[in-house]
Amino acid sequence: MTEPEELPLTSADAVPPERAAEAALRPRRLDEFVGQQVVRDQLSLVLDAASGRGRTPEHVLLSGPPGLGKTTLAMIIAAELSAPLRITSGPAIQHAGDLAAILSSLDEGEVLFIDEIHRLARPVEEMLYIAMEDFRVDVIVGKGVGATSIPLDLPPFTVVGATTRAGLLPAPLRDRFGFIGHLDFYAPDELREVVRRSAARLEVQLEDSASIEIATRSRGTPRIANRLLRRVRDWAQVRGSGELDLAAAKEALRVYEVDERGLDRLDRAVLSALCGRFAGGPVGLSTLAVAVGEETETVETMVEPYLVREGFLVRTPRGRAASPAAWTHLGLEPPAGSEGTAPMLGRF
Repeated sequence: MTEPEELPLTSADAVPPERAAEAALRPRRLDEFVGQQVVRDQLSLVLDAASGRGRTPEHVLLSGPPGLGKTTLAMIIAAELSAPLRITSGPAIQHAGDLAAILSSLDEGEVLFIDEIHRLARPVEEMLYIAMEDFRVDVIVGKGVGATSIPLDLPPFTVVGATTRAGLLPAPLRDRFGFIGHLDFYAPDELREVVRRSAARLEVQLEDSASIEIATRSRGTPRIANRLLRRVRDWAQVRGSGELDLAAAKEALRVYEVDERGLDRLDRAVLSALCGRFAGGPVGLSTLAVAVGEETETVETMVEPYLVREGFLVRTPRGRAASPAAWTHLGLEPPAGSEGTAPMLGRF
């Protein structure tokens, strides 16, 4: 599946042009990283202990939704260890030979970051098992009955894996990681600090009220918060006075159709179709997608998770249904006895 060139403003995914802008805003050290206090404390202990023993730390697995800082933490791990960082991804390693080439070129203490590690091919996974546990790879020379396996010793290194779907990782691979950290969505106060730090790096003056406004509409995700900050900066520069105040933040986010709960145009279209055309549901996902003119996968992966998490949408065995909060957010009155109301939802 190819990555789209453009994503909704509230999408937690990133396209390549945006990653360059993100790189300038990333924290460089662990004490600069905002949020994820539990993971930070645990990770700091792992790194400090390994440094004290003069050994490479155990392999690290970071899981959680996109946009929360897994890649940033991998870069910070390498920086804290003063070690080189090699970056790749699961889909980029198609064959065991590709992985063997990467592993054989690693230096001692180097950090290998594998993004979307759950998407590794099975032969690659099997080679990675041995490399992570025994620091060895078996290189096959020749073909057929004349093929021979030559063991190649590797210098100690650290694998940092990142995944948005930890449940897809096979148990043998997951067990090779000595530290597993799960990243949760950020609280508004944490996002407020993220936005303030990013504004300082962008060298723009951001009023405290504007940082709060941006944080509350960012869906608990730093990537979205930084994206909204850049759009507010653009609006203030082109149509405003240049100051990033509360008025500029509200007007910019109105232009980009991000409301006070972080819902964008497509989110509201799904809720409007569910409440307006289907009386609150339940309705099948494919029918709902057709009603808003989008692909089923788009609604399921980009819209539905946030609406469910915020209590606007309920997934039932009979389809998707609107909660009372959805009707209220749209300024509508739930019809009496509809299956989109709380008493009826309790049956599913």
